[in-house]
Amino acid sequence: MRVFEETLSIPPAPGHSGLLAHVEKAVSFRLNDGARPLRFVVTESDSTHYRCELGLLADHGAMGFETPDSIFRFIRRAVPSTDSFNAALIVPTGIGSEIGGHAGDAMPVTRLLAEACDSLVTHPNVVNASDINEMPDNCLYVEGSILSRLLMGTAGLRRVRANRVLVVIDAHKDELFSNAAVNAVSAARASYGFNCPRVILLDPPVMLKARFTDSGTAAGQIENLDYLCQVLEEYRDEFDAVAISSVIDVPESYHQEYFDAKGQMVNPWGGVEAMLTHAISSLFNVPSAHSPMFESQEIANADCGIVDPRMAAEAVSDTFLQCILKGLQRSPRIVVDEKSMHHPGVLTAADISCVVIPDGCLGLPTLAALEQGIPLIAVRENKNLMRNDLTQLPWAPGQLHVVENYWEAVGVMCALRAGIVPGSVRRPLAYTKIETRSREDDARNGRLREGKTIIQ
Repeated sequence: MRVFEETLSIPPAPGHSGLLAHVEKAVSFRLNDGARPLRFVVTESDSTHYRCELGLLADHGAMGFETPDSIFRFIRRAVPSTDSFNAALIVPTGIGSEIGGHAGDAMPVTRLLAEACDSLVTHPNVVNASDINEMPDNCLYVEGSILSRLLMGTAGLRRVRANRVLVVIDAHKDELFSNAAVNAVSAARASYGFNCPRVILLDPPVMLKARFTDSGTAAGQIENLDYLCQVLEEYRDEFDAVAISSVIDVPESYHQEYFDAKGQMVNPWGGVEAMLTHAISSLFNVPSAHSPMFESQEIANADCGIVDPRMAAEAVSDTFLQCILKGLQRSPRIVVDEKSMHHPGVLTAADISCVVIPDGCLGLPTLAALEQGIPLIAVRENKNLMRNDLTQLPWAPGQLHVVENYWEAVGVMCALRAGIVPGSVRRPLAYTKIETRSREDDARNGRLREGKTIIQ
C-alpha cells in the first residue's frame, strides 16, 4: 500500500451550489487504478476553477482490507440538538497557519474556546506541542479525518475513561532514539497511568517522505504501509488507539531552515503525518497520531539558538512523543454503526453547534458545515496559504461569521449559545425591515392563483 498526493483542477459549480456533490463527482471521474481519497482540500478557487489537492490510498485491496468509506459520503443531520453547545476547532495541517501551524501553538486558542462551550472537538495539529499537551478536560482529541466524518454525519464520538494505546516505533539504526521513545512511553505510564499494552519496534519501518506541493502546502508520500497494517491487524484486539513514532525523510537543510525562518516556513513534517493517520484511522476506525523521530544524533544535537516561541516546543524535545500519548489516552471511540450513533452519550453532527476555522480554508469540514446548516466562524487573523473567498459560498442567512480574531470568535460563540443574533451587540443597529404586501400587487405579479399564494 502507498499513500501519495495529487493535484487537480475542477470546473466550478454554478453559484457554488451543491458543491459537495459536485466535487465528489468530479474527483471520482478523474481517479483511476482504484485509488481511494483520504484527504481533500481546495487550495484556490475563483469563478473559473477549484484547484484541489488530494491525498490518495492505493493498492489497499491486495492486503485484503475493506475499502474505506468514501470521504465524500454525507448524511444530513435531521434536527440540530440544543441540549448542549459543542464546537469544532480546526486548523488544517501543513497550510502555514499563523496560529496553529507550528508546534501546538493553537493550544491557548483551544483553552479559550473551550471555556465557551460544553465540548470542543479538535485534532492533533491544534494541540500537539512535542512534550506538551495542555488541552482542557472538555476537549475531544480526534484524528483529522474522523473529525471530517463527524461533520459529514457518517461517524459519531463516544467518550472513554481511557484507551489502550499501541505504540509503534521505528527500529532506528541508532538505538539512542528507539530507547528515548520507549522511555517516553514509560514516563507516561509512571506519571499519568498511561495504558500501553505493548511497544512494537517496526523493522522495516513505514517510510514517510515529506514534500511541498505546488501551492506551498506540506504533503508527501508514504511507502511500506503494508507491513505496518499487517502488524496492526495482528494485534487488533489489544488496542483502542495507535501512536506511531517514525523518521520522516526531509532534506537535511530543512531542520535549520525551519527554525531560521522565524515562522515564515511551512512546517514540512505535518502534512505527511496527517496523510499517514488518515490512512490508519480510515482502515482501522481507531484514533491515531504520529510523532517524528530524529534522523541522526548530528541533527538532534544541532543548536537551534533562540527560536520563534511558536516552535520552541520542538526545539526542546528529544522524542516529540509525549503530546500524542496524552491526546490518545482519552481520544473518543469512533462510532460508525448508524443505530449506535443514536445512543445517548454519542456525539454526532446533530450535536455540533458551530465550527471555527482559519479564514479561506475550504475542505470537507467547511463543505460539511455548509450542507449541514452548522454556523461557521472564519478567523481572518489566522492567515494561511489557502486562497478561497468563503463569502461566495451559498450560506444560509446568519450561517457564516467572518471575524478578525479568536477573541471575536469566542464572542460569536457566546452569542450563538445565548440564542441572540451576534450583530445585535454591535452599533450602529440597522432599522427594522418593513415590507408592504398587497393582494392586488400579488395578483398582478402572479403570486396569487385560485385563492392560493404561489412563492416564486
